[in-house]
Amino acid sequence: MRKNKQIRIISGEFGGRLIDTPDNTATQPMGDRERMAIFNRLREEIAGKKVADVFAGSGALGLEALSLGASEVIFVEKDPKAILCIKQNLQKLGRSARVQKKLEEECDIIFMDPPYDNPQYELCTEITKHLKSGGYLVLSHPANPEPPVFDRLELVSDKKYAAAHIKIYYKN
Repeated sequence: MRKNKQIRIISGEFGGRLIDTPDNTATQPMGDRERMAIFNRLREEIAGKKVADVFAGSGALGLEALSLGASEVIFVEKDPKAILCIKQNLQKLGRSARVQKKLEEECDIIFMDPPYDNPQYELCTEITKHLKSGGYLVLSHPANPEPPVFDRLELVSDKKYAAAHIKIYYKN
């Protein structure tokens, strides 16, 4: 097992604060560069919004959204070590949020960063049904296989960062 690694929250209320990543090999935290690109693009869209961090791992994407003023963040994760890590990171920042195993309600913004060795695109497609009209879906995925075309979502950004591909979709 690897030693816990820490990553930093990039901006907002908790900017510069360190959070832990799960002590396992099932999750890989998204790099600073990729997170910075996502939040630079969506910064103005986050304040006051309901956000879901699906395949949450450390919770870095959801914590970044909280730092930028999201009204509510739902962390969706199944791995027990990752769930514990998210709860500890929330406690470290003095915040509370729901951590659950399945997304069951509509959100304004959904972040999905599935494991690259098993991107679970069928589940990703199912989760898109929980995106509100006027909302954004952010998907981090490997080069292969390509994600499916999501019904009723418009691709507004597609960037490549080393092994990561970050796509941002908008729902009319």
